[in-house]
Amino acid sequence: MNSDLKKAGVYDGLQQKQITAWTDLRNMAAHGNYDDTQVRLFIDGVRAFLMKHPA
Repeated sequence: MNSDLKKAGVYDGLQQKQITAWTDLRNMAAHGNYDDTQVRLFIDGVRAFLMKHPA
């Protein structure tokens, strides 16, 4: 879906890379491999993304 949204022009390549990084962090956190600071930045980033791209 991330690639499809980038292709559709919803967001650019930089945002696509950020979403990929968030996905990787989320997967690591699900397995207990996370850093509190990274998770806080992830949450803040997702909130900002949702404000910019409301459903």
